[in-house]
Amino acid sequence: MLNKPEEFYIRLKKVEELRKIGIEPYEYKFQKEYTAKELKEKFDELKEKTIKFAGRLMTVRIMGKSLFANLRDETDDIQIYIKTGETENPFNTENTAKAFDKFFDIGDIVGVEGYLFKTHTGEITIFVKKFKMLSKCLLPLADKWHGLKDIETQYRERYLHLIVDKNAIETFKKKSQIIKLTRKFFEDNGFIEIDTPTLQPIYGGANANPFETYSNALETKLYLRIANELYLKRLIVGGFEKVYEITKNFRNEGIDRTHYPEFIAMEAYAAYWDYYDMMELAENYLYFLVKNLFNSDEIIYEGRVISFKLPFKRISYIEELKNALGFNPIEADLEFLKEKVEKYIQNVEKLHKWKIIDKLFDELIGKNLIEPTIVMDHPIEISPLAKIHRKFKDRVERFEIYLAGFEIANAFSELNDPIEQRRRFEEQIKLRNLSNDKELPEEIDEDFLNALEYGMPPTGGIGFGIDRICMILLNKPSIRDIIPFPQLKSK
Repeated sequence: MLNKPEEFYIRLKKVEELRKIGIEPYEYKFQKEYTAKELKEKFDELKEKTIKFAGRLMTVRIMGKSLFANLRDETDDIQIYIKTGETENPFNTENTAKAFDKFFDIGDIVGVEGYLFKTHTGEITIFVKKFKMLSKCLLPLADKWHGLKDIETQYRERYLHLIVDKNAIETFKKKSQIIKLTRKFFEDNGFIEIDTPTLQPIYGGANANPFETYSNALETKLYLRIANELYLKRLIVGGFEKVYEITKNFRNEGIDRTHYPEFIAMEAYAAYWDYYDMMELAENYLYFLVKNLFNSDEIIYEGRVISFKLPFKRISYIEELKNALGFNPIEADLEFLKEKVEKYIQNVEKLHKWKIIDKLFDELIGKNLIEPTIVMDHPIEISPLAKIHRKFKDRVERFEIYLAGFEIANAFSELNDPIEQRRRFEEQIKLRNLSNDKELPEEIDEDFLNALEYGMPPTGGIGFGIDRICMILLNKPSIRDIIPFPQLKSK
């Protein structure tokens, strides 16, 4: 057994003592009838009835032969009252309250049966007629008044964080609600969710380092999905007209406040649409989320009020860069560009031109886009899956949405010309070989090109970073705050 605090052994001894007197400290089942929230909301209806409730013991206040305690369940805390002579005593001791205090510790899960009443201060309380140990807590909880303040412990022992901080539970409930609302919005707009492979023989649909594995049955190397784009497009080729999927994607890259190797994303594709249609859909989706979550068209993120009033602001990717730099970086040669931007980007000498430009946009412009902003018409070289712009031949029909300084969505008029798509893939591989950029694909997805050769209708597509959206809407400083169990380096 790993090193345990002294309190662990004290509580373990209580487990033995309980079993000696015939009380099992780890029960099979308890018929819980109401949540704490329901008991409070339905007090007038339930106050004459016998009710059963269960929760985790959070506080105990003993007063001679009686005691008050607080039990916590998923919804709220509720007070209980135990009185010697009126509460059944399973310990066969003279003082029921004292026996409860001896054998029950903060953190224990307790089942009670009794009736509701209000104390003289008006607090709704359960007058306990019977109580039962359901699960003995062997480790002491964090300080009940100050909670769990250490961020690393919150991540490493999320279960403990959830126990001591009611707000943590509400965060993950809200995240679940955001995902539920996402499905409702897209299904109400005629999209159908279809699952695509997590294990893929060729990774694609984004620029990222993949996680690799090996299938013994297939005798082949496989990759964890970095994006689901190319498979959803195959469905469009096959005849589906509106498809979407909420997935876990995996990218073997660094961790910071907006990046994590395992994350939730959502992509949607609609036949016969273009990126203008996707702009309207994206605006309406984000507005729908905010309105349904907060009954408002504004949120507060890190002290700033952010409005989601429609329509969102639109800006040009290239024009904004030109204005910020005083020259057009698209037309600049690599050495000139490196010289001009080394004050903005670290290790610029190791990057190829198009990665420099993309990082430059985030540094000079993207991080300052607080209100939801649509950034349009990117260079063709950084957008291999988008159609060439109808007006600008050096650009593509692509947009990103920035919110609170972070990119949260990426959308295209999807490239459906198989010959042009092959040429773009080939250019990516050449660039990978020249620059040693491991985020670029190492081989062409011939099956995807084969699908395109059967004909894909004009299509609009979009991807959303759901975890980032949750982080911002729920006013959290880091993406790990809305991931239930983020990985950390070993202690």
